Amino acid sequence: MDAVIVDAVRTPLGRRKGGLSGHHPVDLAAHVLNALVERNGLDPAVVDDVLMGCVDQVGEQAVNVGRFAALAAGFPDTVPGVTIDRQCGSSQQAAHFAAQGVMAGQYDVVIAAGVESMTRVPMWSNVTDPAGVYGPRLRHRYGLGPADFINQGESGEILADKWPQTREDLDALALESHRRAAAARDAGRFDAETVPVPATGDAPGLDRDEGIRDGSTAEALGALAPVFREDGRLTAGNSSQISDGAAALLIMSPQRAKDLGLRPLARFHTFALAGADPLEMLSAPIPATRKALERSGLTLDDIDLFEVNEAFASVSGAWMKDLGVGPERVNVNGGAIALGHPLGASGARIMATLVHEMRRRGARYGFQTMCQSGGTANATILEACE
Repeated sequence: MDAVIVDAVRTPLGRRKGGLSGHHPVDLAAHVLNALVERNGLDPAVVDDVLMGCVDQVGEQAVNVGRFAALAAGFPDTVPGVTIDRQCGSSQQAAHFAAQGVMAGQYDVVIAAGVESMTRVPMWSNVTDPAGVYGPRLRHRYGLGPADFINQGESGEILADKWPQTREDLDALALESHRRAAAARDAGRFDAETVPVPATGDAPGLDRDEGIRDGSTAEALGALAPVFREDGRLTAGNSSQISDGAAALLIMSPQRAKDLGLRPLARFHTFALAGADPLEMLSAPIPATRKALERSGLTLDDIDLFEVNEAFASVSGAWMKDLGVGPERVNVNGGAIALGHPLGASGARIMATLVHEMRRRGARYGFQTMCQSGGTANATILEACE
């Protein structure tokens, strides 16, 4: 049995302390759930489960934000919800689990979603002592001292060493991300996926992505100081933005979609996961890509559009260098450097952008992959539905 995406929505992405910072993450997640059922005339009582990606599950995102979002959306209290943490790939993993449940015949209608308010629940809020998470056996295996912590920024620098990328290369990728995102916004290419967040009480609304820097220049990017190494290449300008946002995907079987009078956008063709050296953690999308292609029987040339999460410019840069894929098919509407990276929401956000761009272009195959803390990655191949 196939699993299909019937619809995919997201909030505009807000900057840290920006337009979405006044909104509770449960309410942000509820907003995209409401949008899915309203846009598709769906009775929420038919939803078998809500699978919500979220990374920092503490404070306002604690206990089970997926369940609370369904209740906040007004879904019947018979609709369950669960929260998933695969770090930055949390909501892409939620989509995998949702689709796999449909394919196994255990779900009829399911929502995969993600949320993160990095303003209200800052990154690492759930880790009081980052160096304390590993334990002595893992430290011994990787030669880590008692206080050592594997820094993702340093991993990004390692990628720029191993797949040689200069500061100018990385800044150029960042500048292009902003240029593409601005062009997509101005052409209305985000309109089909974006559901504006209205003002509520003292919290202002937001109707467009806040992170896109229309006036960014190579000179401005070049003036920024390195963040992770004194002589490094990664800066705030060529790294993903700290953001707030939510996204959701409506997933079901083709027959269920037909019965409900809904037209699917795409079917899940192939899933893959991969791991890599945790010290070089951000390279995992490369083996994940190879694994997905081998499993699918497709080649890189068969894929019309690629989405490679821009955690840092060196991630997508290394991926393109290793696989030999040109930039013309990668992150065609910009990526997380321009739009933002609300951790647990990013997988669903990227998939929403991908599936709507596939429909707009008449593309057959779309590919998504994301690096994750700890050295893992998801990869997903979508095939357009006719």
